[in-house]
Amino acid sequence: MNEITKQFIRENLNADVPTLALKKAPVGTDVSLALRQIAARQLLQKKVASWADNEDLLFPAHLSIEQCSSEAAARYKASLLQGDTLVDLTGGLGIDSYYLSQRFQQSDYVERQTELCDLARHNFAVLDTDIKVWNETAEDYLKHCESKDCIFVDPARRDEQGRKTVSIAECTPDVTALQDELLNKAATVMVKLSPMLDISKALEELRHVKEVHVVAVANECKELDFIIERGYQGEAQMVCVNLTTGQPEVRFTLEEERTCLCKMADGVSNYLYEPHPALMKAGCYKLLTNRFGVFKLHKNSNLYTSDRLIHDFPGRIFEVEGWAPYNKKVKQTLLVDVDKASIAVRNFPLSVAELRKTLKIGDGDEVYLFATTLKGENKVVIRTKKTAFDEAVFLSY
Repeated sequence: MNEITKQFIRENLNADVPTLALKKAPVGTDVSLALRQIAARQLLQKKVASWADNEDLLFPAHLSIEQCSSEAAARYKASLLQGDTLVDLTGGLGIDSYYLSQRFQQSDYVERQTELCDLARHNFAVLDTDIKVWNETAEDYLKHCESKDCIFVDPARRDEQGRKTVSIAECTPDVTALQDELLNKAATVMVKLSPMLDISKALEELRHVKEVHVVAVANECKELDFIIERGYQGEAQMVCVNLTTGQPEVRFTLEEERTCLCKMADGVSNYLYEPHPALMKAGCYKLLTNRFGVFKLHKNSNLYTSDRLIHDFPGRIFEVEGWAPYNKKVKQTLLVDVDKASIAVRNFPLSVAELRKTLKIGDGDEVYLFATTLKGENKVVIRTKKTAFDEAVFLSY
């Protein structure tokens, strides 16, 4: 990339790309390359800012960036694996390969798309990392490669027509069909899968799963990482994290959750809690009442309450200002001074839009309303505000 093109990119990093494409660029600018790099950097700024800010790196089309890990998630995965030799069988943009490689003496990047391989060679050189690039399919690479300490695979989640897939068998490569070969080549295999996947179904399809890491980043569930260990026969450990928030990791087994006695609330107390998305995805509900000293409002509401503030609860924390039965009088009593609010419905018959219309309340972020159902099937509206503690956690994103 020449200096004129680099300067054009620097000057237009925040520009609207379609509009920029209609404007005349300085003579000598590789316009097609520049537009692609600007669009890619805008997408990557939220995921991997250190790469987006490196003007010597080159990036591909939108799709590879869409599926790539964020830096926080990539670093987290890297913390789970270590050894001498690693292969990433689905290299893509190379972000996972790069961060994982820092835990190994020798790493291979495997990718079937030639363009991505060319970009990976360039970017790995810029980043001064010694990762060997193989331009072939995962299946072909496994036929000739030597044994590795660890294998990482992030199957492509789109079919040949570009439609999104969720089932493991519909992804490329099909990890369910490659299980024996993968474990023959490495004692540890990590499989990154879509957060839309049914975890219980995946555990039926994948063998020797030791851990399932449900990864949220800044309160948004991003990926499922299955760690498969050769010969492992026990129940998989569920590990839920909410990266960048400082909230505690939660570990449990599905059997623990099934057999746990849930503590139910008789009403709404001083504080209201909403578990972070990784816990919700993993199905950790009853255990939270035992681990953190909170009480569940209803078996299907997934909201919790307590008299005293539980600082380390893994999720959002609100201070309750009041609550009342949901009826025609709630606007004139509990909400008489509320014109705008953030509204959430949990196990409630109305949608957020329907409730806003009924209550005549606009969107705002000073008052937080939860419409939900209590243990006795009573429908209520809970008026809350964020705690100072919760604000400090979530402003740290």
